[in-house]
Amino acid sequence: MAQLVKAAQAGFDEKNDALVTVEPIASGIEIELTSKVMRQYGEQIKSVILNTVKEAGFDGVKVTVQDKNAWDYTIKARVLGALERGSKA
Repeated sequence: MAQLVKAAQAGFDEKNDALVTVEPIASGIEIELTSKVMRQYGEQIKSVILNTVKEAGFDGVKVTVQDKNAWDYTIKARVLGALERGSKA
């Protein structure tokens, strides 16, 4: 399992994008999501985030996402970018 060594961010707080912050925690995967489309797509967005973190092989991660109507592939790319940045000392 890969581990984060520091907090990191990827993305922008702009329309059609997402600002993703990852932080190391003791264990597990926590997701904190803020989105205008939470009612309609909240569970789908959380699923994309969770699956992306798991597929990347990480554990002990808190993921905070401020979604501004980003597509799934954008969210996935932002999560992967933040994980990569956070795993480097």
